[in-house]
Amino acid sequence: MTEKYLLEVKNLKQYFPVRVGTFKTIPLKAVDDVSFAIKPGETLGLVGESGCGKTTVGRSIMRLYEPTGGQVIFDGEEVNKKSIQKLRQGMQMVFQDPYSSLNPRMTVEDIIGEPLDVHKLYENKAERREKILGLMELVGLNAEHASRYAHEFSGGQRQRIGIARALAVNPKFIVCDEPVSALDVSIQAQVVNMFEDLKDKLGVSYLFIAHDLLVVHHISDRIAVMYLGKIVEIADADDLNNDPQHPYTLSLLSAVPIPDPIKARQKQRIVLEGDVPSPLNMPTGCPFRTRCRYATEQCAAECPQLTDRGNGHFVACWNK
Repeated sequence: MTEKYLLEVKNLKQYFPVRVGTFKTIPLKAVDDVSFAIKPGETLGLVGESGCGKTTVGRSIMRLYEPTGGQVIFDGEEVNKKSIQKLRQGMQMVFQDPYSSLNPRMTVEDIIGEPLDVHKLYENKAERREKILGLMELVGLNAEHASRYAHEFSGGQRQRIGIARALAVNPKFIVCDEPVSALDVSIQAQVVNMFEDLKDKLGVSYLFIAHDLLVVHHISDRIAVMYLGKIVEIADADDLNNDPQHPYTLSLLSAVPIPDPIKARQKQRIVLEGDVPSPLNMPTGCPFRTRCRYATEQCAAECPQLTDRGNGHFVACWNK
């Protein structure tokens, strides 16, 4: 029997034209042939260095960017210009910066209530108010906050407002674009735990984008690792953490801090040599080969595809 997925991303490409000279433009390949799927109620973590294309993947799925190629299928229906308005109720996004993602001229009540207005999800003002207060309570805000403006809140509270706005239409899937990177460490833990509680209560699925592997491992069922616009490894969260296969994943995990000073001193850090290649001038073959200690002639000649190494552990590497 075919496994049912809530979201399927197939060969997604997002190229941006960059002008070189007066008349010539070349494509910047921000996302290049990315494929993955998310089951109902599942959290897929997406990690990688800054600039690898994580946020672009999330925005392309949500159709905030028009993809250059590939397919996004949500709940059995392809996401495109015609269907996005209808599917928007099932797909929402929590943005990275809680400061710029909220309208400073709107009260909290109007910010959270705007999706309800757009999708006409209430019959009268009393029902609208009741739903808004219920959403505020769900994310840990008080009813007295409803009449305040975004600038009157802390960063963590602003992010809670953004989460309440995303939940207003009762979505099945949420793209979380580095939702805790702009917050203090203590607040990060509270927001991550809230995401987990909401998943248990509402059964919502997440694409959780972040660069902190500790946070991603804590919240994710599976983790996908990106490098220069491509997914190089995807596996169960514990499997990836305990048995990383791709050299880039090994390097990322070696940089994760360990709270035990004795174990931290014994840990060997894998430092990558060289700079990240420009997406305007990608190396031939495997995009990671210019920084990889295991690179061979085959790596320069041909780009490896994701292959299953067992138990759903997919790796794009010729030497592992």
